[in-house]
Amino acid sequence: MEEKTCCCSPRTKKRSEEEYKHLIHRLNRIEGQIRGIKGMVEKNAYCADILIQSSAVTAAINAFNRELLADHIKTCVARDIRDGKDETIDELVALLQKLMK
Repeated sequence: MEEKTCCCSPRTKKRSEEEYKHLIHRLNRIEGQIRGIKGMVEKNAYCADILIQSSAVTAAINAFNRELLADHIKTCVARDIRDGKDETIDELVALLQKLMK
């Protein structure tokens, strides 16, 4: 699998085929949930029903973020610390602060 790049950072992470497929599968499910909510709005569904579905999407995104963060710490952060790149700790702290807003 070729390494994916991001428009907002020159850094990349090589993921296993299994990890890549798992993350994409989660994102596809979240995307489907969002489309479902859009359909509910288009059909004038009851507000409380939409809010329940929206809450489910929030939980799914939070689960995705927890999984990605755990992997990031176990791989990227741990590797950088072993390599003596202490600035990675400051980067992790800043990332956690953004995630906890």
